[in-house]
Amino acid sequence: MKLLLKRRSLLPGFGITWGISTTYLSLVVLIPLAALAAKSASLSPERFWETVTSPRALASYRISFLASLAGACLNALFGSILAWVLVRYRFPGRRIVDALVDLPFALPTAVSGIALTAIYSENGWLGGILASLGIRAAFAPAGVVIALTFIGLPFVVRTLQPAIEDIDREVEEAAASLGASRWKCIRLIIFPLVRPALLTGFALSFARALGEYGSVIFISGNMPMETEITPLLIAIKLEQYDYGGAAALAVVMLGASFLLLLFINFLQRFSVRYRLAEGT
Repeated sequence: MKLLLKRRSLLPGFGITWGISTTYLSLVVLIPLAALAAKSASLSPERFWETVTSPRALASYRISFLASLAGACLNALFGSILAWVLVRYRFPGRRIVDALVDLPFALPTAVSGIALTAIYSENGWLGGILASLGIRAAFAPAGVVIALTFIGLPFVVRTLQPAIEDIDREVEEAAASLGASRWKCIRLIIFPLVRPALLTGFALSFARALGEYGSVIFISGNMPMETEITPLLIAIKLEQYDYGGAAALAVVMLGASFLLLLFINFLQRFSVRYRLAEGT
């Protein structure tokens, strides 16, 4: 009777599913990454260190990391406001605005780079206004930040929207009835509730911007030591048939991306535990 009453899983057992998952992960992720590490290992330690610490490489790290950080910070600020508006307010054209948030996901990065260059160049709609104020957007570090902000916005908005939807409005109304100002309500009630999601969206935006290539190469001008990002330097080394040097730079970026992913996973676990604690 116990055997008859025992429920059978609709999916195959752990052994089969684990084998399929491991094989797929190895073919798609692990083997290519192992090949990358093996290619970089073809360089001697001295040559590897010389490649990844050359002045041009260090300059590319600086512009890649700083521009990605600036774009993620801008998205954290304005993406939070946009997510709040989309969740809490109903207005004409809301669905259109909500759909436009996902546009960087669907738009080819090369197309977005050309569009941003046309808009922010000195002859463009916004670039001409900025140029009259003495601000150079396209073909400058500011252009890199603009491109990375554009492609990272959806990560912050889409991560924050579910967290904002889960906030009970009665809590805000109770705080207001007790005399709390709007800023105090945001600082002591709303922000602590959305902080884990905001940090996750920030990290995702930063990680996405760190590996961006297509939208940046058009608007940055690709000037060595000034606006040259690390992915572009890797492509240049590939064109020069310096596969070992390209692999060495890729390993550095891979390590940075891996650390970011670990940070994102930690934030997600923290977010789940925080919500469970709030629920209890």
